[in-house]
Amino acid sequence: MDKKKALKQLRILEKKSSDMRLAAESWNNDFEILISTILSARTRDEVTIPTAEKLFKIYPNSKSLAKAKLSSVKKIIKPINFYNNKSKNIIACAKALNENYSGKIPMNIDELIKLPGVGRKTANVFLSELNHDALGVDTHVSYISQKLGWTKNKNPYKIEED
Repeated sequence: MDKKKALKQLRILEKKSSDMRLAAESWNNDFEILISTILSARTRDEVTIPTAEKLFKIYPNSKSLAKAKLSSVKKIIKPINFYNNKSKNIIACAKALNENYSGKIPMNIDELIKLPGVGRKTANVFLSELNHDALGVDTHVSYISQKLGWTKNKNPYKIEED
C-alpha cells in the first residue's frame, strides 16, 4: 500500500468523523476505560455509556467492584448484551487487578489479555484509547482495511502488523 494514499484516506476519514463522540471520552481513568471497553463488546455505545456511568457511580474503582455482589452488578448492567458473563468477568477482572497488579492496569497486550473478559481486540482498543500503538481488529476493521487496500490479510494478527 502506498503510504501517501493511505494518509490521504485517513485524513478524509478524520474529517468525516471529527464530530463523533467516543465512548471513552466519558471516562475519567484507566479503570473506567478498561471496564467500559469490556462492556462495549457487541453492545452499542448508546447502551454502554449510560450503563457504565451507573456502574461507576456505585463501583468507582477496582477495589469496590472486586467486592461487589454478582446480583448487584447484573442488575446494573442488564441492558448490556451478554450481561451475565460480563458481570462475572468485570468482577473477576477487578479482583485480578487488585491481586496481581496492585490495582494498576497493565499497559501491554500480553498482560492485559490475562485479565478476565479481556481478549486481544479489547486490549488493543483499550491501549489505542491511551495513545499506544494498537489496533482493535474486528470484522469491520478487517473489511475496511482490505477495501481501502491497506492489507491483503484476513488474519487479525497480520492486519494489526500491516
